[in-house]
Order: sequence, then structure tokens, then C-alpha cells
Amino acid sequence: MVQFRFLGILMAVAMRTKKPLDLHLAPWVWKQLCSMPLGGADLEEVDLLTYRNLQGILHLENSEITEDNFHVMIPLDSFMAHSADGRLVPVVPGGQNISLTFGNRTEYVERALEYRLHEMDSQVAAVREGMSTIIPLPLVSLLTAQQLEQLVCGLPEVSVEMLKKLVRYRDITESHQLICWLWQSLEEFTNEERVLFLRFVSGRSRLPSNLTDIPQKFQIIKVDRVRRSQPGDEAFLGKFLINE
Repeated sequence: MVQFRFLGILMAVAMRTKKPLDLHLAPWVWKQLCSMPLGGADLEEVDLLTYRNLQGILHLENSEITEDNFHVMIPLDSFMAHSADGRLVPVVPGGQNISLTFGNRTEYVERALEYRLHEMDSQVAAVREGMSTIIPLPLVSLLTAQQLEQLVCGLPEVSVEMLKKLVRYRDITESHQLICWLWQSLEEFTNEERVLFLRFVSGRSRLPSNLTDIPQKFQIIKVDRVRRSQPGDEAFLGKFLINE
């Protein structure tokens, strides 16, 4: 829980400093962080097999499963379900002692869905607690899940058009043949390769959702030859040297 709280602090710092984190969280986690309600579609998005199994137990109208053969056709005999980490757990207190029948299958599906959607509530609460040390939580609740994810993680795609907005030219013009070759090469890169280029010239692996939040552009400098940095030289981070 301490680590989840620390994650919340990091996320809030990313929002404050406009320096995104490369995080990959399930969509419903962002919804929970914004205090948005969850539903079956959220489970379907991250665990399609479990969702379909639950729907299969619930909707038997067009199947050959009846009350008489329910226990033969459904491989469950109690209020148990698999958790996110694969453990078989009771979906209600004492669920291992409650028999699953044709008549109470609706209640079982509701309880199982409720369990899966909220089994990480305590971890999400710890993340929100960490965020609250830096930013007011009521403001987070005003955001949509997509808006919060963009504020914390920035933009996953790094396009050439975005990079062109972040560059300054020194001793060379935008129309120079070398510059045209550079952008043409970057167009042929995969997104992962453009992310590596962005990291090389700026130290970032993500761009903020608003490019104006980047205070310093990287430079493209034309030099006659590439030389080793000398004592007193400026750091080369943020500069891309082109040798003509």
C-alpha cells in the first residue's frame, strides 16, 4: 500500500510539472481514480473471457441448459470465482458454502461482477491518497478518465508533426536538404523509434497533451564536423547535431 501511495504521488507530480509518465493501467483504473462508476463493459474490456462466462451463466434462454442439467453443464457449484491474479475466491463472505443453482444464478453473476470490478478498491484508494498530498482530489473528480490519463501519461503517439513544433534551427534553415532528409527518415520510423529519438533529444519518452507545456525546444545545429565536448561546453541534451 505504501508503494501504491507513492505511485499516486508520482502521478500528481507528473500533472503538476507537465512531465508525463509512461504508465499502462487498465482503463477502469482511471475511471476509479476519477470516482466514476464501473459496469460490465469495463470488465469486458480487460477480461473478455470472464465477462463472457458470466453472461453465459446469466442468459440461458437460447441454450440447452435447464434447471435439470444446470450442474452438469455449468462447471461451478458455489459462489466462487477467479480473481485477477487467477486465485479461486468467494465472491461473498462464505461463498464457498453457498451452492450455485439455476434459481440463484442471477445473484451469483451480480456478486461475481461486483467482486471483479472492486477487488482493487483499496489499492486505488491508496493511489488517490498519494495524489491528494499534491493536488486537490475534488478537481480530479471533475475530470473524465481519458482526461486524467492524458494529464498523467501524456500522448502515447509521437508524430513528426509534433516534433516539428518542438524544434529550433541553428545555423541551418527548415528548407535545407539535410532537414528534409531528417524528417523523411523520422516519417519512416515506427512510433517506438520516434519515442527513442524524442528521449535522445529531450530526455522525455512522452509528450504532454498540450505541447505548449514544454518550456524548452530541442535544437538542430549544423556543424562542419562532430567534435568531442570540451570542458565548459553546454550539455548536449536538447541538441541534435547535423554534419554536412
